[in-house]
Amino acid sequence: MSNLYADLVSTENRRLYAEEGYMILESVIPEDSLQMLREECSYFLGYMDARIDAGLLPAGALSVRGKRYFVNGLYRYSSRLWQFIFGDLMAEVCRATLGTEAYLFHEQWVVKCAEQGMNFSWHQDSGYVKFEDSGTVHDPYLTCWCTLDAVDESNGTVYLLPHSRGGTANRIITHDRDPDSNDLVGYTGDDRGVTIEVPAGSVVAFSSYNLHSSGANRTDRMRRVYLPQYASSPVRHSQTGERLNLAVPFLEDGKLVYDHATDLPERWGGIAPPTRAA
Repeated sequence: MSNLYADLVSTENRRLYAEEGYMILESVIPEDSLQMLREECSYFLGYMDARIDAGLLPAGALSVRGKRYFVNGLYRYSSRLWQFIFGDLMAEVCRATLGTEAYLFHEQWVVKCAEQGMNFSWHQDSGYVKFEDSGTVHDPYLTCWCTLDAVDESNGTVYLLPHSRGGTANRIITHDRDPDSNDLVGYTGDDRGVTIEVPAGSVVAFSSYNLHSSGANRTDRMRRVYLPQYASSPVRHSQTGERLNLAVPFLEDGKLVYDHATDLPERWGGIAPPTRAA
């Protein structure tokens, strides 16, 4: 079967990722996939509101009702999300960044609400792993920041510090928790980084070592992003060996090996969200 995305990632983008930890692929998500992601996002935001209203969010949660949402780990309760997470587009992005081996590490919706969507502090994604496991030693994993809406400074886009400016090519910074927002903070300098301004349907791929932040949403519409993350090998706790987050096989020797038939909620001990309408 031919690979529709074989020429997706240019030589320059591969070099940029290897040296600076990020690359930008504009308008690469097909329209039907983009519409599906928007529909799934609406459902899971409703689910998160119900959890918040029922007092089920744990202490330290990053979601704030009506302001910003981080909805993670629920893809198995969708009949469609797996087709994007484990599809040809994400496979090609993984090959260009991680190489021939890839596992799904994490996935989440990141949404800033209209007119009051909050800032998110400078951090490394790997800083959250280190906060839980201070002795962690893991290769950088891949974040795919997939835009469901056009993003710019007016609606809370992301700002990225290239490795050469953040000094992050080979280190995970110790982060401190902000007691007001529960954000982890890994950088308080003056460099505002690279401002990402891209259309809906774009993929901003960056490593978990890159420092990044995002601004507030000052527009009258939500700013929605879907964010699957992939690792070249399972990430494990440095002391216990326990697996951190997910480790769902995706690529082996560069080939897709994900098996949807065995990746079902009941196999993972999860509790399903409310029943979905037909």
